[in-house]
Amino acid sequence: MNLRWLAAIGIIGLILVCSLYAKRELFCIKDEFGAEKTNIENLEINGLRNGDLIFQTSLSGQSKAIQLATKSRYSHCGIIYKERNDYFVLEAVQPVKLTSLNTWIARGQDGKFVIKRLKNADRILTPTAIAEMKKLGKKYLGKSYDLTFEWSDDKMYCSELIWKIYKQSTGLEIGELQKLKDFDLTNKIVKEKMHERYRDNIPEDEIVISPAAIFESELLFTVTPSESNKF
Repeated sequence: MNLRWLAAIGIIGLILVCSLYAKRELFCIKDEFGAEKTNIENLEINGLRNGDLIFQTSLSGQSKAIQLATKSRYSHCGIIYKERNDYFVLEAVQPVKLTSLNTWIARGQDGKFVIKRLKNADRILTPTAIAEMKKLGKKYLGKSYDLTFEWSDDKMYCSELIWKIYKQSTGLEIGELQKLKDFDLTNKIVKEKMHERYRDNIPEDEIVISPAAIFESELLFTVTPSESNKF
């Protein structure tokens, strides 16, 4: 085998290695503990965008109560952001933080989720608007989770975080605001959770935005996959 053939084989091998490395960089993501993990979901979901909203059934202790009170399958939600080649979810847990997309999905019931997008995202979610959304998100990072669902910026719950970021950056109200008394508080599981949080002083007139209200917003459409919101 002459030197020309050896050189050609070497170049082909280098191209293959670089190609594999590029794919690895694109579809790998670091979770909260710094461990690299192949993001299978990214391979299956095409065209995710900054500002997309993602919903799941949480496995938290309050999830069932939220589902029953709101008549919704979904009890947790967040905003998707792309940073370099990785996707993250800005979410209000304890505390408000950015979580890698595949870590976020794995935390939900059966790994199921629904992604929604603003209907006129191309016009409204400009690079300037997205930059403002990220700036607002950074302001909320580290804030404690709001166990009593108060309408203040001192603490934050998941749907409140989404609603306020969209409102402050675009002027849009994603989902209809309600009062605590508008929800179904009659189920035993809901009553127990309410007593745990409020004792006998339930703030029935407190303004609340639920994951269900955002999910059902007419300003959004379903990206993938499509599932019913009904509990």
